[in-house]
Amino acid sequence: MIVSSAEARSDSSTPRALSPTGHALVAACLGMISALGILNNLLVLVLFGRYKALRSPINMLLLNISVSDLLVCALATPFSFAASARGRWLIGEQGCVWYGFANSLLGIVSLISLAVLSYERYSTMMGPTEADATNYRKVAMGVLLSWVYSLFWTLPPFFGWSRYGPEGPGTTCSVDWTAKTANNISYIICLFIFCLILPFLAIVYSYGKLLHAIKQVSGVNTAMGRKREHRVLLMVITMVVCYLLCWLPYGIMALMATFGDPDLITAEASIVPSLLAKTSTVINPIIYIFMNKQVRTLSCNLQLIIISVINKSSCYSRNLLIQIYSDCERRSQCLQHKYSLFIHFKLFKIMQKC
Repeated sequence: MIVSSAEARSDSSTPRALSPTGHALVAACLGMISALGILNNLLVLVLFGRYKALRSPINMLLLNISVSDLLVCALATPFSFAASARGRWLIGEQGCVWYGFANSLLGIVSLISLAVLSYERYSTMMGPTEADATNYRKVAMGVLLSWVYSLFWTLPPFFGWSRYGPEGPGTTCSVDWTAKTANNISYIICLFIFCLILPFLAIVYSYGKLLHAIKQVSGVNTAMGRKREHRVLLMVITMVVCYLLCWLPYGIMALMATFGDPDLITAEASIVPSLLAKTSTVINPIIYIFMNKQVRTLSCNLQLIIISVINKSSCYSRNLLIQIYSDCERRSQCLQHKYSLFIHFKLFKIMQKC
């Protein structure tokens, strides 16, 4: 029997039921993801704004990832949080379409930026000459590519190639995964290949070649080379595992919804991959930025300055400041920055008062 486009659309827009407890749990998860995502990515923007040393060309890609993740947390996730808290979508059909578009656009920008970042790190390491720290043209092209590429794949639903609509229990919106039409299936296959698999292959290839090059260096200088090799290996494994953990379940769920039995995916099963994908906005700053040694050094100094300024009258806070300072000193990070003398002086004054 041939199913008409209207029937397919009607079936796909019918949300699956989720219990009030389930909606409450989803709302709690979304609220936490939104709050942590905004906090982490705002801190990244503060660090980049305060410290000129961080504004290197390659770090502009990290800034691009943080901006896209911050926009998701600030402009998109609150709507699904409110919908989950009330148990239904609140801003109408057009709001659902624009929510699905914005979420898809910003998510793909982040994924493509990660792929461009991995290739840029690989090409910088393998280049015959040292990277020019003042040449932003190549990285600017990479940032522009991430947005243009994402628009290329997220605008077609507005022109009839698939569509945006309710997803899972009806409290989030995305591409219509469930319509069994050739038009919809072709779009989903292209989206899966070019916006999920292709960036993943670029990341694995770039970091794999980078790790191979470091292994060759390890044979020349065993002590330092091995240490660096292990650090890079840990970084690569962490990035790949987190990428797969955040995005692969969502991709698998989408393919199952597209090609499988409509009753195969329950409301609970449909919402979990969506939540995992949204956690990437919290995980990305931690992996790609806060694990960066240069960023850790500067954020350590920023912690000391903020606590000392905000909590001048609290002896407990001063003790906390001393504890943070001691930890930074042990790691030999804060002492290498231009604010070190200032922090030494502040610490001396605090120890006199407490």
